[in-house]
Amino acid sequence: MRIARVVVPVFLAGCLLGPVPHAAGQPLEGNPSRGAAVFGQCVACHSVDPGIHLTGPSLARVWGWRAGTVEGFTRYSEPLPAVVWDAATLDRWLEDPQTVVPQNLMTFTGLKDARQRADLIAYLKAVAAGQAPPTAAGGGMMAPARADLKTLGPERRVKAIRHCGDGYHVTTEDGRTIPFWNLTCASRRTRAGSARPEVGQC
Repeated sequence: MRIARVVVPVFLAGCLLGPVPHAAGQPLEGNPSRGAAVFGQCVACHSVDPGIHLTGPSLARVWGWRAGTVEGFTRYSEPLPAVVWDAATLDRWLEDPQTVVPQNLMTFTGLKDARQRADLIAYLKAVAAGQAPPTAAGGGMMAPARADLKTLGPERRVKAIRHCGDGYHVTTEDGRTIPFWNLTCASRRTRAGSARPEVGQC
């Protein structure tokens, strides 16, 4: 009975205090499905299709891969750390890339939420294993559909781009020239009393 008197209060205290909080330094267990939604913040610059590079490299096989060595991608920041991407290294990078590599070229400022980082890392691990969950419809920014550039007609193939005054003039293969005006620059010129040059003047 003496043991019972000790165990019962400890058990009750555990119930009242709730679950033990996550200990600092121990990796969180991520959820790939939630991570697929978090990856919506990355799709503007990264794909998870092998060999499909956007502004940044494909992350299809980033798990277990040495930093800066994705085949076919050459626009890396210098110098990248000589590390292999795993839960710990990815967590540090995703939290604050500028701390890992000062003045790197990424515009991404980092994920400060440890749970989101763990979920994203779990998703990238699942992608590398070919077990990625589908991205939830409507969850975050979705990757735009990529057009097959080889099938575009001459009206959509750019032949030349010319800068003139406060605008750019894009000439397509069908001979048409389309102006794109820099409205901010045009507004400043108008306030300063400077007229926009005509196309023939450039």
